Amino acid sequence: MVAEAQILVEIVYARPDEQVLEQLKVSAEATVESVIHQSGFLERFPEIDLGSNKVGVFGKATPLSATLTEGDRIEIYRPLIADPKEARKKRAAQGKAMKKGAREQSANIDRASTREPAAKPGQS
Repeated sequence: MVAEAQILVEIVYARPDEQVLEQLKVSAEATVESVIHQSGFLERFPEIDLGSNKVGVFGKATPLSATLTEGDRIEIYRPLIADPKEARKKRAAQGKAMKKGAREQSANIDRASTREPAAKPGQS
């Protein structure tokens, strides 16, 4: 009887309040999906829906049917709350408004520093 080849992989999932990384020894023919099921993450984190949550290996999007190699790290991604492009546009607009306000304030300070000092009472 020949022992089935095994590999060591990691699986990670993060919520704002909790990050979990676990190592599992799995069959060398294991798929991303089979490891996710084997990990117990679906029971531990009921918000994970493999139909909608994206998954990846070391930051690269990967199909659930992909096979793994020794040392791979499966990552289960949460849905984005905000569109990154829109968030950047909003921050850029806020930055421009802040710079404009800083320029106006700086101009007021410059004008105030070029005025002649007010005469002291009793001086002409």
